[in-house]
Amino acid sequence: MATKRKRPAYECSECGYEAVKWVGRCPECQAWGTIEERAAARGGPQFRAEPLAPATAAQPITEVDAGQAVHWPTGISEFDRVLGGGIVPGAAILLSGEPGVGKSTLLIDTASKIASLGAKVLYVSAEESVNQVRLRAERTDALHPTLYLASETDLATVLGHVDEVQPRLLIVDSVQTVASAELDALAGQPSQVREVASALIRLAKSRGLPVIIVGHVTKDGQVAGPRLLEHLVDVVAHVDGDRQTALRFVRTLKNRFGPTDEVGCFEMTGEGMREVPDPSALFISDRDGSVPGTCVTMALEGKRVLPVEIQALVVPTQAPNPRRVVNGVDAGRVAMLLAVLERRCGLSFAQHDVYVSTVGGVRLTEPAADLAIAAALASAKLESALEDRLAVFGEVSLVGDLRHVTNEKQRITEGRRLGFAGPVGPDAGRLAQALAAAIPGFAQRT
Repeated sequence: MATKRKRPAYECSECGYEAVKWVGRCPECQAWGTIEERAAARGGPQFRAEPLAPATAAQPITEVDAGQAVHWPTGISEFDRVLGGGIVPGAAILLSGEPGVGKSTLLIDTASKIASLGAKVLYVSAEESVNQVRLRAERTDALHPTLYLASETDLATVLGHVDEVQPRLLIVDSVQTVASAELDALAGQPSQVREVASALIRLAKSRGLPVIIVGHVTKDGQVAGPRLLEHLVDVVAHVDGDRQTALRFVRTLKNRFGPTDEVGCFEMTGEGMREVPDPSALFISDRDGSVPGTCVTMALEGKRVLPVEIQALVVPTQAPNPRRVVNGVDAGRVAMLLAVLERRCGLSFAQHDVYVSTVGGVRLTEPAADLAIAAALASAKLESALEDRLAVFGEVSLVGDLRHVTNEKQRITEGRRLGFAGPVGPDAGRLAQALAAAIPGFAQRT
């Protein structure tokens, strides 16, 4: 009797979905190009894992030496703030960001700072030649004899460079452009990204060598490749910023050695990424006195409180569909605030074009900016400026109430330190009362 032939099995490299035939899009996670063939399904009743003698014996947690996981600073205080104090030996750090945002510039600066202390640093660029990297390092004054450069796309060659140089820090730019010759797939494919990242992480853990891996992002801003990549590494940092402005923020999405609510602030210059330890003056206009349509809020970026100016412009129009243009704030929140102002405060914007923007290119996503947006809109509509040096914050509900937000005391303390009066916040109770306290003559004109 002929035995039944087993059909080839396919598996999604993103979510592990199993299929009996190849499809272009995974039915489970909706990812494209992640269904890969495997020889046979695993986990059958005939599969049994044989126990092996461990190389190192398990030990009580009280006897584990915690001194080996001490941070050592990179020389860039803003980057150290994000990493939790510095780089931990054996850590795998994934740095992502959009093209041209400054990832390579930040890393070459970090490499030069560490190399200036006498430590060997190996910078492997799989996207640029060593001459291109040298030109960037020369422009940013990052030339040091202990900073080694290599331009390689083969994983085995990269590991060979590590054995030859014996660096204290390894930087690979980027993981999507390095490939292993043992896999029959192009560089950047999920299987290649997974294999390259796994090999680099094994190298980091076995030798206590910290590795910084650069990762590309998709159109949605997510790290390209399998989601397993983010689970394997210890730290996931993201460089954020508008390419039209010089300001850059570095945030941690995951950090096994420190907090994830810290933000590093940098400014892109011709000499590299310059630290901005006190960015308070970057997001407010340089002028004396207040003008209609402007309002300052105390925004929370990580653990930092920053004064951010919101500007609004309200222009009468005869168009049947008035324009709503926003920059730096959520369009849905602005639409909701316009409805609340009309229903609860008697301000109609049906025959007006509305423009709302932040100063300095910063993006506000927290609900604490609702009151400032509403105040800027009301000020622009009534053509009446707010009280001078006044900062406001608070979440606005659909019924016109003001809700408390996080870190209110910290916002008030920082506002007073910077010379702002007030501030007007959720203690006002209602939106109309807060606007009446912030805008002179508001109660008589509504």
